[in-house]
Formats: sequence, C-alpha cells, structure tokens
Amino acid sequence: MIVVKTELGSRVVQDRSVPLTPRQRSALILVDGKRTVADLHAAMAVAGIDRQELVRLLELGLVRDMAPEATAAELSAARAAESAAQKHRQRTPQERYAQAYPIATKLTAALGLRGFRLNLAVEAATSYEDLAQLAPRIRDAVGADRYSPLESALSDR
Repeated sequence: MIVVKTELGSRVVQDRSVPLTPRQRSALILVDGKRTVADLHAAMAVAGIDRQELVRLLELGLVRDMAPEATAAELSAARAAESAAQKHRQRTPQERYAQAYPIATKLTAALGLRGFRLNLAVEAATSYEDLAQLAPRIRDAVGADRYSPLESALSDR
C-alpha cells in the first residue's frame, strides 16, 4: 500500500494549520506518494519516529491510501503480505541500530551515576557494531529482564 498526502495534508505542510508534534510533522513530510507503508516505517525508524505517528496522520485525514477504491479484502490481503514479507526480511545493521539505540540510551540513562560511563559509551556509539560490543556490559548492568528489548532490537529477526 502506498501512502499519499491528502489536500489537507499538503496544505498543513505549508501553513501549519493543524497543530502537529515535530515527529508527526516529520512523518508527514516523509509521505511522498512513492513509498510503501513498510518503506515509510523504515524511514521513520531511522529518524526515531514511532509507527503510531503514521496512524495518527491517517486519523487526522492528512494522509490516505493511494488506491482508495481498493476493497477492504484487497487492503487486508496487501497488509498481510507486507507483514509476512517484513517478518522474513532480515533487517540491515542500520535498521537494527536505529531501533536499538534509543532503547540502549534509555536503559543506561536509568542507571544514574553508577552507569554514567556506560551511558556515555552508548551515546558515542555510531553503528550497530558499536552497540553490539556494548551489549554485554549493558546486560550486566541492567539485568536480563530489562535487557531483553535491547537484545530483540539487536537481533536479526
């Protein structure tokens, strides 16, 4: 499914007539009528934008499906196929880094002063490989339970 801006969405980019959060505005700008939902989600993840922002733009009537004449069954089938393709596609290291970095910074920031150096190391990490090297230290510092979201983000599944 390809997402396009509605007339209102195009106008909002220009005149800011609908109040949007900075992340919603960034998500709206990413909608160019050429990208699929999966492509938009990937671009949004790199920019640190939650997937729900695209849903919110849809609810506000700022974006729509490029093919509104498609039936509900066709749309459902397209979403299911896209979801299955996403599950089977391995994420690139950049995608894993984009998902893991905010989790790692949140975990280490919560450690306070005892995790100050580890937090600095995480903030200095500029690649997936950097974060993967820090992962064992983060796991030791926060424990296995709190570490599991970061482990999932770093894995290639």
